[in-house]
Amino acid sequence: MLFKELYALWKADDSLTQAINDSHFMLGKTYEMFRESIKSLREKDDGELELNVYESDQIVNKYMQEVRKKVLRYLAVTGGMNIIPGLVLTSIVIDIERIGDYTKNITDLAVNHPRRLDGLEYEEDFKKIEKTVDDIFQRLIPILKSSDKAAAARLSQETHWVLKRCDEILDSIIVKENENQSPRDAASRALYARYLKRIAAHLLNIASSVVNPFEQIGFKAEGEEKD
Repeated sequence: MLFKELYALWKADDSLTQAINDSHFMLGKTYEMFRESIKSLREKDDGELELNVYESDQIVNKYMQEVRKKVLRYLAVTGGMNIIPGLVLTSIVIDIERIGDYTKNITDLAVNHPRRLDGLEYEEDFKKIEKTVDDIFQRLIPILKSSDKAAAARLSQETHWVLKRCDEILDSIIVKENENQSPRDAASRALYARYLKRIAAHLLNIASSVVNPFEQIGFKAEGEEKD
């Protein structure tokens, strides 16, 4: 069953319509959290937050529970006749909730790191990755709303490099000795690369739900060249 067909089913049922709207809200909220956590870690020396990321994460968690309730209500009313829409929607909100957790991890890093995090030799890489992840957030909600399979596949193809580059940065920090960075700073940069990768990976999981059948959600888009 294509995502566009699933979306039509969601819209035909009031409980799932509310649930899909909740998922859009959750994704928008995690985008706000992401931008605030990046600003705190990379632009400020005191970890100060204009948005309370921890409270926002609790809101996202609460919405995920509500989506689950609505999916269960849908399955109860329909007698489980068509479980795929509920399964896909549940998969999407799990990814969104995990994104919230990783933005919270970046916030923790900002609070505990004494000054703004400079990427040193990885600075340009970090800037490019941050910009790309930001772009994925901005493109993903319209893709979900429009069920645009081609746009979802294009998004995955254009941005999948982020995952590999984050791994390369992490490996480089572990293997390479650098006298210009303290162990604390090295650990912070390594963790930051890891968190950025996980956020991007969960976003691309969501994009894959538009392109792939349910059993392949979370894998590369159909027709996309494999690593």
